[in-house]
Amino acid sequence: MGVAQLVPEVVSRCKVLGSNAGSRSVRISTPMSWFLVGTSSGELVQDSTEIAKRVCKIMTSCPKLGLDTALDQSGIRVSEEVVEKVLEKFENAGMLAHRFFEWAHKQRRYSHSVRAYHIMIESLAKIRQYDIMWDLVNSMRSKGMLNIETFCVIMRKYARAQKVDEAVYTFNVMNKYDVQPNLAAFNGLLSALSKSKNIRKAQEIFDAMKNQFSPDSKTYSILLEGWGRAPNLPKAREIFTDMVDSGCNPDIVTYGIMVDILCKAGRTSEAVEVIKEMEFSGCQPTSFIYSVLIHTYGIENRIEDAIDTFLQMERNGVIADVAVYNALISAFCKVNKFKNAYKVVDEMEKKGVSPNSRTCNILINGLIGREETDEAFKVFRRLSKICEPDADTYTMMIKMFCERDEMETALKVWKYMERKQFAPSMHTFSALINGLCGKGDASKACVLMEEMMERGIRPGRHTFGKLRQLLLKEGREDVLGFLQEKMNLLVKEPLCD
Repeated sequence: MGVAQLVPEVVSRCKVLGSNAGSRSVRISTPMSWFLVGTSSGELVQDSTEIAKRVCKIMTSCPKLGLDTALDQSGIRVSEEVVEKVLEKFENAGMLAHRFFEWAHKQRRYSHSVRAYHIMIESLAKIRQYDIMWDLVNSMRSKGMLNIETFCVIMRKYARAQKVDEAVYTFNVMNKYDVQPNLAAFNGLLSALSKSKNIRKAQEIFDAMKNQFSPDSKTYSILLEGWGRAPNLPKAREIFTDMVDSGCNPDIVTYGIMVDILCKAGRTSEAVEVIKEMEFSGCQPTSFIYSVLIHTYGIENRIEDAIDTFLQMERNGVIADVAVYNALISAFCKVNKFKNAYKVVDEMEKKGVSPNSRTCNILINGLIGREETDEAFKVFRRLSKICEPDADTYTMMIKMFCERDEMETALKVWKYMERKQFAPSMHTFSALINGLCGKGDASKACVLMEEMMERGIRPGRHTFGKLRQLLLKEGREDVLGFLQEKMNLLVKEPLCD
């Protein structure tokens, strides 16, 4: 029995025929012909995006236990492309994605692609379901599908979870899985550790193992970026010098990282000198380097310099991409020139550069910071029509309306997100649950908490604690006990070989 039975006001998620809970059949009204995909002349071939959307609709509208039946009765025949699209859409809902992954695996004339396995591995690692993740690795090994990237994906996820020993273990166990570690794998391990703020461990491994491989410019760039992120500018300079001394000439990526490090260290003038050195050596700055410089000028409130850099970039024949435009928009927002920021968005569309979720988030965050929440909602509605919001977008909007004590609007944003078949992240769930707890609405908060855990997402301590206090206040120890039991099932799994 779930929270749906313990707490009222639960909305049914799909139409169920019959009363037998053990064998529920779900009515699917979409014509079967829409889903037929095959090579026979009598079968109607449909666009994979449309099919993926219909699969996502079934997945978001049916309870977990009825999903296999709903998919079976839909008449869907999946392809590699469809499965990959669906898994990407549900990357934040690991266990729900895994149920679909398992269902697809059983379909006739279908086999998972390497990419599908990798997406699923990432999704499971995100919710720390490491046992299941390694089961997939073993499945790939039995089919001869393992490659270097498989282990790089796992190393990245372990490192991001601050499981440094497990990341190193993954590298060391590659031979056991008949995958020979090479420079790409070595770089993958160093990169995973560096990006997760474990640069000292990465440097230690580099020093101990560099003679087993032949470090290239990418290897040194990884270490350079790590020390820059630390931040440790003297060590970054030392790595740059070691790179040159070892015979590896700096490339465009290395220069870009050095410019980024100097800008973040507040040494903008030195960064400009590095750019001049690049140009002198015949290496033209990229749009990334210009975006870093423009973004830095924005942080320093040097809007004139940001504009001049943008114009200089255009004069040099470098075409602005979405990252450059976002940097310029951010610079205008920093100095509260939102009309100019909107003009940049208009210019983007004229030049055929589509705004992305980052564009939306920069504007919304800036407006919320100025307490212009109505304007933030207008921007959300406008840009969500031309670009897909991400988890940060929805989280910001829901949190904003909760703080404004407009729970109905927050719930409308949530429903809009569900209609778009977007799988919410842990932070998105938490924003709404916290808001509902603040309003004393234990019923809806509990339903969301259960849904969150059903998707394999472990609630944060603060969010669970807030709901716990509310339930205890209302004397609902029975519901709290049920949720605590659900929570216990999501205990982190140990490293599995």
